Amino acid sequence: MKTRSLITAALLAAGIQAAPAQAAEYVIDSDKAHAFIEFRISHLGYSWVIGTFEDFEGRFEYDPDRPGDASIEVEIDPASVDTNHAERDKHLRGEDFLHVEKYPEARFVSTDYQPDGDGTGTLEGELTLHGETRPVTIEVTELGAGEDPWGGYRRGFEGTTSIKLRDFGIDYDLGPASREVHLFLTLEGIRQ
Repeated sequence: MKTRSLITAALLAAGIQAAPAQAAEYVIDSDKAHAFIEFRISHLGYSWVIGTFEDFEGRFEYDPDRPGDASIEVEIDPASVDTNHAERDKHLRGEDFLHVEKYPEARFVSTDYQPDGDGTGTLEGELTLHGETRPVTIEVTELGAGEDPWGGYRRGFEGTTSIKLRDFGIDYDLGPASREVHLFLTLEGIRQ
């Protein structure tokens, strides 16, 4: 009986040691200094309107030994849109575009990550914006990771994607050159 208990204890200990390490969890440092959600859309085909979403938060999990298991979730306050033009921002918050009173939150939740092996990869996920949820593909590049001056550990990524406004129920006619919004994301996470 004693031998069986020792064998069982040894097997359990071996199983615990052999279990794969969990991916580290990071909280996005979105204090307007180290993470950004930026966008640009053509203005009549002649120039660009460039803006940001100032208020967002999120978290991601990442293990450099198993990057394919990475995941991310981000919540965005669409009322925080800022294009450096007060009247235009008011219009963007209104019913013609983001309709923030009816849809006070936007959200991205990843569903898959395919690393390319050189610090880049393809992130698949679901974007909810203006009450519509659609699949989105983001091309991702790892920027780096390491200790910070305050005793923490950080990891950063950037990504790009484009979305069609009509896919999210926004059909205000801005002309044929302005049907897509190009997004540029820079996210720095603090390991928990």
